[in-house]
Amino acid sequence: MTPAGTARAAAEDPTLSLYHLLDPEVLANPYPLYHRLRTEDPVHWDPYLHAWIVTRYADVVQVLHRFVADRTPTPAQLAAIGLAELGPVAQVMVRQMLFMDAPAHTRIRGLAAHAFTPRRVAALRSHIQEIMDGLLDAVISRGRMDVIGDIAEPLPAIVTAEMLGVPTEDHPQLKTWSADFAEILGNFQHNPDRAGRVLRSTEDMCAYFKARIAEQRQTPREGLIHAFMTAEVDGDRFTEEEIVANCIVTMVGGQETTTNLIGNGVLSLLRHPDELRRLRGDLSLIPSAVEELLRYESPSQHTARLAPDDVQLGGRAIRKRQAVIAVMGAANRDPERFPDPDRLDITRGDNRHVAFGWAAHFCFGAPLARIEGQVVLDTMLRRLPELHLEPGPLGWRQNLGLRGLTALPVAFRAAGV
Repeated sequence: MTPAGTARAAAEDPTLSLYHLLDPEVLANPYPLYHRLRTEDPVHWDPYLHAWIVTRYADVVQVLHRFVADRTPTPAQLAAIGLAELGPVAQVMVRQMLFMDAPAHTRIRGLAAHAFTPRRVAALRSHIQEIMDGLLDAVISRGRMDVIGDIAEPLPAIVTAEMLGVPTEDHPQLKTWSADFAEILGNFQHNPDRAGRVLRSTEDMCAYFKARIAEQRQTPREGLIHAFMTAEVDGDRFTEEEIVANCIVTMVGGQETTTNLIGNGVLSLLRHPDELRRLRGDLSLIPSAVEELLRYESPSQHTARLAPDDVQLGGRAIRKRQAVIAVMGAANRDPERFPDPDRLDITRGDNRHVAFGWAAHFCFGAPLARIEGQVVLDTMLRRLPELHLEPGPLGWRQNLGLRGLTALPVAFRAAGV
């Protein structure tokens, strides 16, 4: 068969569709599907999703760097396809930096940078350690816990509440809203049965943050909300709607991906006991281990862009404004970029993964997520010898882009017991 015939056959092969992530066995282990896509048709037209699927590292980097992020449908466009009820959600998303390109993205990001400096994030490490120790103290006498429910969900939720400058006792509600909003950030399928809940959560979040802004006009409180309210570059400041929208996307990103980093990371180490022993023997490897865990089981698996013009990518002709799904989870296992990519190696060198994106849209919360992951691993390895998985099947979240577990039951012996 000619190369063109091979590509045509691959494009017509329904088994290559990313839609198979809806299959529980593929959701549990998407990497064989990613391998087939990367090998057989690395720039694949998926007729079920009506989008190009890009899986090679170099191509994913190009898409993340050069393709259009401004892809959120307007309320009018949603109404035209019968989804008018999601208009209020779109009103929020169109103001979020995640879905903007320059110059609008540059403006919002520049203002946000004043509120989220690496120095401020680094200063949080000791406080994150206190939160982690407190969470572990609450369960350690039991000899078992659910890593997700006891650590991976509450830790980022508490830290995010403090970063925002809202009461930490609100963190369970923030987490619930975050998981709901993530339904539309992480999924490429529309779930009509969940649309009402997403809409209610979006409306509740908007009301919540408007109330916090009103409070802080009277009584300023250190945190991201106040920083957004006071940030100014050349006389330019955030509007209230922009503050609300970007508090929401910061809150969701700060919780969902970090929860998944912690859960996926602990699971990966427990499944690779040699690497776990290696890390226990040298805790100075933890920063390197976190980078490898981000590569190996990326918390964010894919993101969408639009072609900026008629372009050629991987030998395929992509038309202007066609949707392109960049699969970071596949790029991070590309053997052309990472030798022996399906092997977990906590000392892997030259580990420039794309788990946090690339270029202008590189996740500005990445330093915080890294610190949280490092603190969690360090604390668990120091305080929980003989950590092991409890028997039973694992459940993966039904969020196809934000890869994470619904629960991770483990047992352990507390240090000194």
